[in-house]
Amino acid sequence: MDEKRKTVNIYTDGACSGNPGPGGWAAILEFGPHRKELSGYMAGTTNNRMELFAAISGLGALKEPCIVNLYSDSNYLVQAFNDHWIENWKKNGWKTSGGGKVENQDLWFILSAQTAKHQVTFIKVKGHADHPENNRCDELARAAIDEYRRINTEKPSEE
Repeated sequence: MDEKRKTVNIYTDGACSGNPGPGGWAAILEFGPHRKELSGYMAGTTNNRMELFAAISGLGALKEPCIVNLYSDSNYLVQAFNDHWIENWKKNGWKTSGGGKVENQDLWFILSAQTAKHQVTFIKVKGHADHPENNRCDELARAAIDEYRRINTEKPSEE
């Protein structure tokens, strides 16, 4: 079955200006010679939410079940899957090991459902280093924040 699935590389990053504050996210999808860049912004958000939303957006752009290598500089995102935090949170009724409520549950629910459709390997990359795709995602996410600010500081035209 897996030999028939396409292998896709997804690179993601999230950024926030203030925490909380306006945030941006970006994902780059690569399949063979094909490349797609996605990005966007949100008001009043956090860096962690933008990291999760970048992964959700990248996975959500896939049109069929795939083998996915998802690259992120977010320890929060990568460790949640690689260190089995997600499974433990589910077993514990979405409580942390300390008994507190898991933050960003709404996004973890979506991300968990999306990863179930694919064979996803989460790969940690060093942020703001010499990783071209991670650097490009960072650039796109920050540009999205700039776009949010531009749109939200323009004065309406007088008629």
